Amino acid sequence: MGVDLSSLVDEIKREIQLSEIKGKKISIDAYNAIYQFLTAIRQPDGTPLMDSSGRVTSHLSGVFYRTISLLEEGVIPVYVFDGKPPEMKSQELDRRRKIKEEAEKKLQKAKEEGSTRELKKYSQMSTKLTNDMAEESKKLLTAMGIPIVQAPSEGEAEAAYLCSSGYTWASASQDYDSLLFGAKRLVRNLTLTGKRKLPNKDIYVEIKPEIIELNDLLNKYGINREQLVDIGILIGTDYDPEGIKGIGSKTALRIIKKYGTIEKAVEKGEVPKYILDLDLEKIRSLFLKPDVNNPEGSLELTDPNKDEIINILVNEHNFNADRVNNGIERLIKGIKDTKGLSRQTGLDQWF
Repeated sequence: MGVDLSSLVDEIKREIQLSEIKGKKISIDAYNAIYQFLTAIRQPDGTPLMDSSGRVTSHLSGVFYRTISLLEEGVIPVYVFDGKPPEMKSQELDRRRKIKEEAEKKLQKAKEEGSTRELKKYSQMSTKLTNDMAEESKKLLTAMGIPIVQAPSEGEAEAAYLCSSGYTWASASQDYDSLLFGAKRLVRNLTLTGKRKLPNKDIYVEIKPEIIELNDLLNKYGINREQLVDIGILIGTDYDPEGIKGIGSKTALRIIKKYGTIEKAVEKGEVPKYILDLDLEKIRSLFLKPDVNNPEGSLELTDPNKDEIINILVNEHNFNADRVNNGIERLIKGIKDTKGLSRQTGLDQWF
């Protein structure tokens, strides 16, 4: 789900060209990106791409070709994978599981009735990112020479930490939680640029990368990060999915700006007392002091293993050999050119 800060963020976000982040490392919330590949890369009937054995390959197609496109733009991706989710996220995970189970039932009904529109809709809604898909993606990225990081817990928290600690320039995710986790900069739509169809509508819109600066957000509204987290809790986060009914982002902002904290707002009768039944300090800690690690090893691009890429994509999953070989050539050139940009970006700071 993620916290819905859209109405606040709309005031300060700006669209960017990828040329603006050329030569910079971006820590990408891998599960978030791969899930987007799974839902966006589909056959005309809405079903995912599959190999001859019926195994889904949409995630591999996205990881391979979209990552190459980023490298060709001079962007250095660092994919960050989820570890064990916090216990407080169990309610949200259960909610998501039930939604997918219901979508699967409706998908079967759509298949029986031959409803193309419903088939596409519920095929996407029932999409699951499995552990096997995550491991396949890690294996492919490693073969491609792309740095990956295994988070101890939330991948988005680790990606934000890499950004706030200077390992990367920005964090990339579709969710605004990265800001609550302390990412200095959040880039959205990094892995989803191009035309996308609006849900349940025959309308296509151009999706462009956009950036949100954490300091710009805090300064715009005269709040600190701790108060931003309290605003998130009132709206509803992955750790308290319900939030407070009837309180959206602008109301939450008004309340926290006026009273400073949730507890003081409860004292004044502005917020229902039942929110105190939550472990507010625990939720705050999950955002302000998440379980993260310093990355092991280098976060630099390395030379691709051409044979391993071909084995994964062509031999194991029936990708077209000519297209993959063409992609590998682009990958090798992209890495070489991006390494040069990275070195130049590093030198520039001394002049």
